[in-house]
Amino acid sequence: MQRLLQRRDAKRSVDIVILSRKIPTPRVCMGLVLLAGAAMCIHLSGCKSATSNATTVVSAPAAAPGAVETPVASPMEDADTSDIRPLIVCFGDSLTAGYGTEPGQSYPDALQKLLDAQGYHYHVVNAGVSGETSKDGLERVERVAARHPKIVVLEFGGNDGLRGLPLEQTQSNLAAMIELLQRSGAQVALAGITLPPEYGPDYIAKINAVYPALAKKYHVRLLPFLLKDVYSVPGDMQEDGHHATAQGNKGVAVTVERLIQPMLKR
Repeated sequence: MQRLLQRRDAKRSVDIVILSRKIPTPRVCMGLVLLAGAAMCIHLSGCKSATSNATTVVSAPAAAPGAVETPVASPMEDADTSDIRPLIVCFGDSLTAGYGTEPGQSYPDALQKLLDAQGYHYHVVNAGVSGETSKDGLERVERVAARHPKIVVLEFGGNDGLRGLPLEQTQSNLAAMIELLQRSGAQVALAGITLPPEYGPDYIAKINAVYPALAKKYHVRLLPFLLKDVYSVPGDMQEDGHHATAQGNKGVAVTVERLIQPMLKR
């Protein structure tokens, strides 16, 4: 009997080893690829462009609707803390991060150059992470507030809409972010987004209404559509139709500079 039990235990051990060596499923393989990409993002995040003082964060590409995002390094943790100038944080998703462009070509980078040229003394930090929803932003907002920025340009909601998420929750998440940032002493400027026609007039109308309602409630400056001055301009939008090119981001920076102009001090 003892020998029989030993044989059964030995067979079970072999079965476990064989099972553990099975070929990974496609989902596991994709997870490994995404984790490798995230490691590269973490290695590269926080670097500065050679032509701009803006802190630029290299982030993961936007995921397909409904996909699970791979965590990336927190922009606020990697941002330069040696610059003592008042802080402007551009806080959002891929439109802020500069998805599809080279490092140093995001709109926050262009905004830094624009403010420098006009004689303003602010340090612009790009706290954009591609693929994030308003829920992801809410999970990061405390780290933004902890830096005590003077101005925060808040841009979330596009990925919520593209994934068909409940917009009541989007509005609630944005409201919570605004409240926390205002309690930290920051002035908030809200940059909205809209959706392509295929999402239907009712859903588009709902997301378009989110931003004016929040701006009115919290008395913040509002840019209803971040890409309003570049969306239909040849060469200003990438082929995906959602993200600005490097040239387009310069135009976005001009639009954002007008938005925050009343908040700026020399």
